[in-house]
Amino acid sequence: MKPKELKTSAHIIAFYNLENLFDIHNDATKHDGDFLPGSEKRWTKKRYEEKLYKLGQVISKIGFDDTQKPPAIIGLAEIENKRVIQDLLQGKELELYDYGFVHYDSKDERGIDVALIYDKTVFTVEDSKTFSVYLEDHKGEQDYTRDILLVSGRLYSEKLHLLINHWPSRREGELESKPKRVKAALKVVEIINSLKKAHSNPKILVMGDFNDNPSNESLKFLSKEGELYNPMDTLLSYSRGSVNHNFKWNIFDQILFSTNFFETERNTLKFEEANIFDEAFLKQNKGKFKGQPFRTYAGKKYKGGYSDHFPVYIQLNMTKP
Repeated sequence: MKPKELKTSAHIIAFYNLENLFDIHNDATKHDGDFLPGSEKRWTKKRYEEKLYKLGQVISKIGFDDTQKPPAIIGLAEIENKRVIQDLLQGKELELYDYGFVHYDSKDERGIDVALIYDKTVFTVEDSKTFSVYLEDHKGEQDYTRDILLVSGRLYSEKLHLLINHWPSRREGELESKPKRVKAALKVVEIINSLKKAHSNPKILVMGDFNDNPSNESLKFLSKEGELYNPMDTLLSYSRGSVNHNFKWNIFDQILFSTNFFETERNTLKFEEANIFDEAFLKQNKGKFKGQPFRTYAGKKYKGGYSDHFPVYIQLNMTKP
């Protein structure tokens, strides 16, 4: 081998909003009434198992064409509890891989959380914790949303800090809900600053469903104050995104990272590329919604698809002598 020749080992880091992955069991502490066999949505064991199979199929294929292996790390949104993650990982499509997971219950009013799953053969968890975002409703009472999950560990020899997010939705209107997402951004920057105080030149990845585009104030603030690069900024177009609302594409699902992922030192992880995993099988193939994400439900109508979001991912290459 020539002295200057390098070989690389590629790894995929992904994020996927699973669109209400609830089990079929009633939980008095969760708002899961819509997702029970006797509900109007008729969320049956068969439908639950079909969704698990389909989601496993998607996860196993993200970035596979680039690396010939499933993702090393996947951040998840809209999961009900530990049980649904266990069921997902024990499914036919993922049971062959040695995935572990990190999850904490939050006080989100919809009863959904974020989580992280990871390939235990390449990533080792060293620490994890959650952070709450304090919000108030129009009455001045506390308004609960998803916690931010911080997982620190090593991808091979390199230490990474991963922040998994699902910021407040636009349900009450984009402008009305905007301050909530700005508060979430402030909290993430606070966490990033604490990591920088505790570690020298930490490698940080911030991923999630932010319910905002890269051009919105919350993400611009996060990029600037957190000193992060957002590769998803260039992926959004009039014909492509991670989620579609009223026939308009958005890229609410994003992965940002600290700029030291551009450094080219040997034996370090370097950013290679970013993409949306929007393969044809994940899209509706006919009707007026053709080309949009093939979702599980449209309102209360069962569609039998995957999710109303496409996954996003980045490729990191470990450069070796």
